[in-house]
Amino acid sequence: MAVNKVKKQTDLAKLFISASFNNTLVTAANEKGEVLAWGSSGSVGFKGTRKSTPFAATSAVEKVMDKIKNENGVKEIEIYIKGPGPGRDAALRAFKASGVKISLIADVTPIPHNGPRPKKRRRA
Repeated sequence: MAVNKVKKQTDLAKLFISASFNNTLVTAANEKGEVLAWGSSGSVGFKGTRKSTPFAATSAVEKVMDKIKNENGVKEIEIYIKGPGPGRDAALRAFKASGVKISLIADVTPIPHNGPRPKKRRRA
């Protein structure tokens, strides 16, 4: 039983980049939040420590951009970046090189306001 994929045509897409120290995840969603495409350094074919390189992040971004430009007709993107990993800047450069209009770049990295409770004071 074959399931027909419904191609969602949209002009604006939201791209979420999660750049950890071990991998870079890229997810493209429409305005409602429905996922259009996703990719990661691992899904492109990198393994081990090579997943955490800027080049691997660039490759993941290119894969996702090809998919949403060709299948969904996206012309404008909003970018939300989370995390401190090495793929952050490389992913941004890859989006700029793709030729799609960027309307927003936001850093949504969670920052603790107070953090966890400190350890007990050392006894003398």
